[in-house]
Amino acid sequence: MADDTATKKKILIIDDDTFLLDMYSLKFSQSGYAVDTALGSEQAYEKMKQGATPDIFLTDIVMPTMDGFELLEKLRAEKLLANAVVIILSNRGQQVDIDRGVSLGADGYIVKASSTPSEVVAKVAEILSKKK
Repeated sequence: MADDTATKKKILIIDDDTFLLDMYSLKFSQSGYAVDTALGSEQAYEKMKQGATPDIFLTDIVMPTMDGFELLEKLRAEKLLANAVVIILSNRGQQVDIDRGVSLGADGYIVKASSTPSEVVAKVAEILSKKK
C-alpha cells in the first residue's frame, strides 16, 4: 500500500449533534486523521460490534438513550475497545464527570466549551503522544 492511509490514525467521533460531528470531522480530516463518525452512542456501539477498530475513540457524554459513560461501560465489558485511546469530549466539566471518565479508562477528558475545534485536535494529538 503506497498511500498514507496506513500511517493515518483512525478516529471515531461520537456525538448526537450533527453540526458538531461535521465540524470536528472536518477539523480532524484536515489534520490528517482518517475520520469515521457515529451520530449517537447506539450507532457507535453498532460500528464497534461490527468490527470497527479506531485508534482514537472520541466520545461525547450527554446523548439520548445511552450516554457516553454507558457506552464506554458496554464496550469495555464486551472488550470492543481493545487498543483504542479513549478521549471524552463533553460540555460536562465537573470533577465528578472527569473522575467517572477516568475510572472507565478514558485516556483524556476535553471540555468542549473551553476548547476551540483546533485546540481539541491539538489536545487529542497531545494525549496520543503521551500514550506511546
